[in-house]
Amino acid sequence: MKETVIDIKNRRSVREYKSEQITDEELLTVLEAGMNAPSGGNKQSAIFIAVQNPEWIKKLCKLNAEIAGAPEGFDVFYGAPTIILVLAKKDAPDAVQDGSLCLGNMFNTAYAMGLGSRWINRIKQTFETELGKELLKEAGYEDEYIGVGSCILGYPKNGFPEPIEKKADYYKIIK
Repeated sequence: MKETVIDIKNRRSVREYKSEQITDEELLTVLEAGMNAPSGGNKQSAIFIAVQNPEWIKKLCKLNAEIAGAPEGFDVFYGAPTIILVLAKKDAPDAVQDGSLCLGNMFNTAYAMGLGSRWINRIKQTFETELGKELLKEAGYEDEYIGVGSCILGYPKNGFPEPIEKKADYYKIIK
């Protein structure tokens, strides 16, 4: 357990990745970690779409960058070779919470394995667009899901950032 706590304290988002693809075993381990996250009423409302196809990544990157208002050509995925899109059933009362817990498990597992990761937003808006809906359908899912977030994965190009100091008033204990 001590190692788990240390990993959680030291995990940081990575912004630069090697072009080398992660292994299938690494990807499956991260996906399984997401599958083992708690969910409201154990409904397991979240689904994952792991994208390693360069054409899909290009489409997703362009769409996400447009939504963000990023400059043309900006790589919102920071060169990561794998993107795990996390969506959840639209009608699930805890859809966003369920998907967020899955993402948290994925990030911590990735770090424990030596993989870099980072949360990328705007996935909700991505899958509200026509292209996003087409991609979702192409992946075999219909319009009953909402985007929660995404986990980019890869081997860190320059290691992991140093932990940062936490704000002093992060918590209070009331006894």
